[in-house]
Amino acid sequence: MRLYLRLFLSFAYIGAFTFGGGYSMLPMFQRVLVEKNGWLTKDEMTELFSISQCLPGLIATNSAVFVGHKQKGALGGVSAALGVVFPSVVIITLLAAFFANFADIPIVQRAFVGVRVCVSVLIINAVIKLWGNAIADRIAIIIFAAVLLVSVFTNLPVAVLIAAAGLCGIAISALRKRKGGAV
Repeated sequence: MRLYLRLFLSFAYIGAFTFGGGYSMLPMFQRVLVEKNGWLTKDEMTELFSISQCLPGLIATNSAVFVGHKQKGALGGVSAALGVVFPSVVIITLLAAFFANFADIPIVQRAFVGVRVCVSVLIINAVIKLWGNAIADRIAIIIFAAVLLVSVFTNLPVAVLIAAAGLCGIAISALRKRKGGAV
C-alpha cells in the first residue's frame, strides 16, 4: 500500500510542478524517477519516453502507467496515472471557472508569454539531457539529421517520422548483425 501512495504522490508532484506537456516534464521525470526513486535507469528513461511518445495519448500518462506497472503491476499503473493527471484536473477546473474573466488582462497575457518561453527552455534542456543516451553512434546522427530535415521541411505526421526512424533502426541493426557489426 505504501508504494502505491508513493507512486501516486511522486507522479502528482511531477504533474503539479511541470508545465507544457511531456517534453518539458523530462527533467522532472529524470530527477524523480531515476535519481530520487531509482525506478528507472537513464537508458530506461530514454526508452520509456520513446515508447510513450509512439503511443496514443499523453506522454506523461503513458510514462506513468509504464513506471507504475513496472513497480507494482496494473494497480501501480493506475495509481501512477491518477497521480500525474490529478493536479492537472484540479488546476484546469479552477482555471476554467475563472479564465474567461481574466484572459484579456494585459498582465495575464504577458505571463503566458513568459510561460511559453520557459517551456521552450525546458524542452531544450530535455533534448540536451537525452542526447547522450539517444545519439549513440554515427548512424544515429544520420537518422537524427534525416528526421530533423524531414520534420522541418514537410508536414508529415509525427507518427510517420517515428515509424520511419524505428524501421531504419531495425534495418540497420539487422544489417549490422548480418555483417558482424560493421555497418
